[in-house]
Amino acid sequence: MSDTGLSRFLGGSPAQVLLRLVFLSFVVGIILSALDLDPLDLIHMAVEFVERLWNMGFHALGRLGSYLAIGAIVVVPIWLVTRLLAMGRGER
Repeated sequence: MSDTGLSRFLGGSPAQVLLRLVFLSFVVGIILSALDLDPLDLIHMAVEFVERLWNMGFHALGRLGSYLAIGAIVVVPIWLVTRLLAMGRGER
């Protein structure tokens, strides 16, 4: 009974899955070797990619904050003046 559960989990008999994984590992190893890629290089490349995305995200947030501050320098005084003028006229 557990063998059928294991086979269902693996997607076939354990021996077949092991042979498929060995064959695919061999093919991928040849391709990576031909491309002169090392598994550790791939891990470093993935980590650097995530770090670049992370840094760009915070840089973009910083730029949004500066845009907000620049806009607020113009908008808030105009809003304040219009509110004061509206209060002087008795409008709400």
